[in-house]
Amino acid sequence: MKLLIAVVQDKDSNRLVDALGEENFKTTKLATTGGFLKEGNTTLMIGCEDEYVDEALDIIKDNCSHREQMVAPISPMGGNADSYIPKPVKVEVGGATVFILPIESFFQF
Repeated sequence: MKLLIAVVQDKDSNRLVDALGEENFKTTKLATTGGFLKEGNTTLMIGCEDEYVDEALDIIKDNCSHREQMVAPISPMGGNADSYIPKPVKVEVGGATVFILPIESFFQF
């Protein structure tokens, strides 16, 4: 048995949970915050048997798209903020980061 931990953008989370549910994957949804953009994202915990890991990964890949987003950079530390004019830059967001962990035991009460 494996535990998949998938970190996805909030915009993709509902579609992904629905798609996983249609294929009978049970998920636990956690609200989390990303470190780079300081934006909300969703972390899903998905438990499944080893033979279904590839199917779960395919569903995640199909439902979490990459897209570009404009962000304003933060002002430089220790610099003169009066002369700093932030110019928005494009960054790629979305997709999913998935961790796969082995499960030694599983209990449901």
